[in-house]
Amino acid sequence: MTPELIESPEYGSETDALLKLLADAPAIEDSYEALLLDREDLPDPALAGLPDPRVSLDDLTIELPGRTLAARVYRYATQPRPIVLWLHGGGFIGGHLRDIEYATSGIAANGNVTVVSLNYRLAPEAPYPAGLHDTYETLQWIREHAAELNGDGQIAIGGQSAGAALAAGTCLLARDEGTRLPDRQILCYPTLDLHPDADWHEWYFATDEIPSTAVPLKADSLAGLPPTLMLAAGRDSLRPDAIAYADRLGQAGIPTRLVEYADTMHAFLNFPAALSAGRHAVELIGADLRSTFSAPRA
Repeated sequence: MTPELIESPEYGSETDALLKLLADAPAIEDSYEALLLDREDLPDPALAGLPDPRVSLDDLTIELPGRTLAARVYRYATQPRPIVLWLHGGGFIGGHLRDIEYATSGIAANGNVTVVSLNYRLAPEAPYPAGLHDTYETLQWIREHAAELNGDGQIAIGGQSAGAALAAGTCLLARDEGTRLPDRQILCYPTLDLHPDADWHEWYFATDEIPSTAVPLKADSLAGLPPTLMLAAGRDSLRPDAIAYADRLGQAGIPTRLVEYADTMHAFLNFPAALSAGRHAVELIGADLRSTFSAPRA
């Protein structure tokens, strides 16, 4: 599948500058201590941007069997709208909904949808399949509470990096369990294959039994999955995952749109104040959702 290529002269220089800034940050030798400190860090608005002022933000508590999860709801319209369940990235071991508020609020505003951004459980304290079960069961919870969320019955699911993997795995699980699938999945630079050299691999996979809901590229079939928007980054080591999964979805007859941001790094949606590719992608996702749900831009 040939991607739609989004190019801009700024993408390369912006990425170089940000990578240098991140590389110059002091390192902590103890990896678990570094992880805990990273989880406590608040996002820097100079990199992460600020929530879109056009939306309202409300914290939400999701009660699931044996656990309670925190989420945040971003509403743009007062009338019933489609709901988008969104999952942050962080290699299954880090990340927080507060890290991506420019994206989640901007998707709500540009897409004329309601976004539910979820804090799922993280490894190593809660390895696979905890995050996947959180995502899948939250999807069912949203369906059951759609009226309270002012939803209109239509639902999409999406995420970034590890969050995109959870979204893809949830769609596979819903298909295999015979529950209702989302109307669309939006996968931004997902990790969809085994990556044994990744920092998170040992912490996330606490077992040798790794089913396709954890590594969707290993699925025997992708038939029956939702129409898909796939975003890739040209300077991302996970780019092959996005390309391969989009190819397989297309071969399975799933309507799939593959968009690649040239000369851009992984996780570019986390840094929209520094990377114009992140700002462009938020608008693109919003336009895609408006088209999916036939909503005019208010």
